[in-house]
Amino acid sequence: MDMNEFNKPIIQEFRTNGGKVGGQFAGAPMILITTTGAKSGQSRTVPLVYVLDGARPCIIASFAGAPKDPPWFVNLVKNPLVEVELGTEKFKARAEVLGEPARTEMFNKMASMMSVFNEYQAKTTRTIPVVALNRI
Repeated sequence: MDMNEFNKPIIQEFRTNGGKVGGQFAGAPMILITTTGAKSGQSRTVPLVYVLDGARPCIIASFAGAPKDPPWFVNLVKNPLVEVELGTEKFKARAEVLGEPARTEMFNKMASMMSVFNEYQAKTTRTIPVVALNRI
């Protein structure tokens, strides 16, 4: 499945409805992040679920439990300046890959809301990264 094609209608619905989406993501806290491609230099927008750490959103690079990190994560490690869309708000942020114990704390907080994240972790040998988005 082409994730870009899968994500297009979700991104459009998010922007049309002020950050709300339906279908399999109905009721989930959604965020859009736009990264700069590590190789291409092109802007790439992806919809992700998030959890709050105080006021800052945190996202999880689960890639559905795939053996490697998702492309958006590779992009923000190389280029940590991202654009965030949260509801109707748009802001710039610096992505920070969380170290322990903050990574596990935020991962567990998200997994308590959406248990599928525990299934993703069980499917892979990699430690799934958690990224905080610090407003600039």
